[in-house]
Amino acid sequence: MKPLGGQALIEGVMIKSPDSVSMAARTPDKKIVCVKHKHVSLSQRYRILGFPLIRGVVQLSEMLVIGIRAITWSANMQGEEEELGPLEWALTFGFALLLTIGLFIVLPYYLSKLVFDPTTISFGILDGVLRLVVFVLYLFAIGFMSDVRRMFEYHGAEHMAVHCYENKLDLTVKNVKKFPPEHPRCGTSLLFFVVAVSIVFFSLIRTQYWYINVPARIFLIPVVAGISYELLKASAKFKVLKFLTYPGIWIQKLTTRQPDASQVEVAIAAVNKAK
Repeated sequence: MKPLGGQALIEGVMIKSPDSVSMAARTPDKKIVCVKHKHVSLSQRYRILGFPLIRGVVQLSEMLVIGIRAITWSANMQGEEEELGPLEWALTFGFALLLTIGLFIVLPYYLSKLVFDPTTISFGILDGVLRLVVFVLYLFAIGFMSDVRRMFEYHGAEHMAVHCYENKLDLTVKNVKKFPPEHPRCGTSLLFFVVAVSIVFFSLIRTQYWYINVPARIFLIPVVAGISYELLKASAKFKVLKFLTYPGIWIQKLTTRQPDASQVEVAIAAVNKAK
């Protein structure tokens, strides 16, 4: 059985297997369109990139690129045919990166600085707690947007279809509906691990100077991401570490919704294409 992962798209679902990426989307005329592309991860092609810690950064980078392309494809399926050129891609990615750094690194840092001295352990703890609070509030807030809410429903459908596949049941709407919309290997759980691990690592950076503290946090992101990826894999593999998945499952209550039958059909189509 192939291990599957994926993400929600605009009126669709993307599923990634070890050797391919499949996408399914429902078009405005209610048809389901499916495509499949061959894809083998760099961590599988080059041994050094498959080493622990390194493979996590590689996988996350690949999923970011694949995810953006998949969302663009799904937008095109809705009639938004304008393709992004290299400059538009760079600007979009740059804006998203700056927003992420601003919200989850710079904002918690300066709010913590109003309360504690940056050289204290208390500062590091508050900085991490605020980062987690901002993360949860961000997910809660975007859930009120109608388009995002639809994607959260497809997110739930994706998880439920993967659950059904992993439990070796026939992929029918009735069977898929038996499973919860949360999944222990979800990217939301990975993001929680990133926030949690960053509390430990960022608290080690204790100087008076923001021009050292902030850049150091940014440069540590690949290390934090690599460790977080290994923790996520271990928590899904070893029952003794299952408790590590609980916070991520709880946070998925914000990023998943119960899908309707038509959304489940799209998720089933994507999983069937990936098998």
